[in-house]
Amino acid sequence: MIYFWVVIGYLAILMAISIRKSFLIKGQEDFMVAGRSVPTSRLVGTLLCTWIGSGSLLAGAGLAAQVGFAELWMAAGAWVGIVIVFFLAARVRKIAEFTVPDILELRYNKWARILGTLVIIIAYTTIVGYQFRGGGFVLNLIADIPVERGIIITAVFIVTFTAFAGMLSIVSVDIINGAVITAAVLIAAPVVFFSIGGAEQLTATLDPSHFQVFGDANFLWAMGIFFPTFFLLLGESNMYQKFFSAKNEKSAKSAVIWWVIGTIIVETAIASLAIFANSHFNLVETEKIILHTARHSTEVGLPVIGGLLLICAAVAIITSTGNSFLLTPSTNLTRDIYQRFINPDADQKRVVLIQRSMVIALGVCAYFLLTQFETVLAMALTAYTMVGAGLTPALLAAFLWKRVTVAGGVASLATGMGVTLMITVVNAVREEQLLSEQYIILPAASASILVLVIVSLLTPPSPHEKWKRFYTKDTSLEDAIKEQQAKAVE
Repeated sequence: MIYFWVVIGYLAILMAISIRKSFLIKGQEDFMVAGRSVPTSRLVGTLLCTWIGSGSLLAGAGLAAQVGFAELWMAAGAWVGIVIVFFLAARVRKIAEFTVPDILELRYNKWARILGTLVIIIAYTTIVGYQFRGGGFVLNLIADIPVERGIIITAVFIVTFTAFAGMLSIVSVDIINGAVITAAVLIAAPVVFFSIGGAEQLTATLDPSHFQVFGDANFLWAMGIFFPTFFLLLGESNMYQKFFSAKNEKSAKSAVIWWVIGTIIVETAIASLAIFANSHFNLVETEKIILHTARHSTEVGLPVIGGLLLICAAVAIITSTGNSFLLTPSTNLTRDIYQRFINPDADQKRVVLIQRSMVIALGVCAYFLLTQFETVLAMALTAYTMVGAGLTPALLAAFLWKRVTVAGGVASLATGMGVTLMITVVNAVREEQLLSEQYIILPAASASILVLVIVSLLTPPSPHEKWKRFYTKDTSLEDAIKEQQAKAVE
């Protein structure tokens, strides 16, 4: 029972911080972007915690246990993406106010805003859903609570935590979560490695393919797991929203440097721990290997306190990612639909109230999405592809290609989302999949990029006013959008 009470105590601390921060919420800027006052250290913590979620803890670790170090192709997609983001971070902080769809409307039009919002809502509620499932696994392991009941308990906690103080609470606790996650995996991985017998034990118990570049697969397989995370990272709305929360452009750019270092270290440690531990436990349900190791830590030479720290890290991973991926679509619904089209003159209190309602509604939707996928890996890859193909090409083009046109951007958004949805639905209704989740990104992203380029080249170039703010220093997105809206009325 010690595991159960440690988890309850850890969650109680997180909730207490959120409740306390809720008294500081004065308006939407505090709730959505933490008052735009987040320093570099907290920004690094919250970026790391948001990215290292159940996709890494369950799906990534489970895949590593099955195929070996070739799983790092999946993690490497994010690493390369973060390096590219380094060159965009300051510009993003400079140009945007609240959401990615803000950027899409500025560069394209209101339909781009709507399509971008739909992409984010579908993908992010899916991601939140598998955080709920991860929480169910944890509670089942430490307290023998049925998984379904554990999923409900996790959902209630994450929804409540997020609804109290939004981004202000998330950035406040993620510095703690980040420290716990990093310490736990960096301690556990080497201890387990030496305790089970080191390299000699690994080579004796694991297939040689576990130590090969592509495992027992090929380059196409590697790209199939590389590109979903790569394209997701480049279009990751949580990341952009947290850049908007930074106190200035320098903080945003500095945070990216430490974020990529932390992500490489932590994801490599998680994959390594999964491989080392499964060479001993040989689990069939490999997605639970990290949680199983935490609960039975003494069997692999990890003291009970190390197992407790690893369980707390799992809780930190699940809750921090769930909070962030729930906040972002609720911000999109509030900012990009309610404020933009329904009630542009809503006062600050009403905006915060509406967003809290959206948090609850999306939490319910995320719970029901769980029934549509068999594994966390399938959910993760589908969500990654939805953002990577549906959002990333048009979003990057806004910053990197002056020749992209309104028609090209909107067509790209619709195509990427449409292809992903079509293949996913066909997979759901057929006994045999049309295309495995890990390969959907290849046709979906290719079609999105191809349509973006062809339609843009076949339509007249956008006027200078459309793209100048993406390449100049003095940028106010709010003023730009209001200017566009005024012209539309005229």
